Amino acid sequence: MNPIVIDVQSLAETETLGRRLAQHLFPGAVVALIGSLGAGKTHFVRAIAQGLGIANPDVVTSPTFVLIQEYDARLPIYHFDAYRLPSEAAFADLGVHEYFQGDGVCLIEWADKVPACLPSERLEIRITITGAQMRRFEITGIGPRYEAVAQEVHG
Repeated sequence: MNPIVIDVQSLAETETLGRRLAQHLFPGAVVALIGSLGAGKTHFVRAIAQGLGIANPDVVTSPTFVLIQEYDARLPIYHFDAYRLPSEAAFADLGVHEYFQGDGVCLIEWADKVPACLPSERLEIRITITGAQMRRFEITGIGPRYEAVAQEVHG
């Protein structure tokens, strides 16, 4: 289960990658996003939302203060942010497992802060800053369905 590594050179390439990923997501998909402040997690979520057909991608903002944002698209989008949560229990108390069982796509920023709450099968994406607009995306599919998604996104 080695990660697929994709290096992007610009914000436009990041957006293209996010839109491409969206084409392979399915009801109940869980995407765990990991990266430092400023790595581009929210920008990537916005691109995924575009790929899922959100009417206005500008409404996608970091849910740091509200913890969960819900957006209407081809599949419902549930956007979580675990950054300010004091514990994994606080994340679980948001009812995340009900979202994971739902018909939408769950996109979790700072997923590395709540590993025990994540489903055993998921797509993990680690974003590393490699330059002003350059990023390295390490995409790991955990479970057969997510392994297939990672391969499809890689092309």
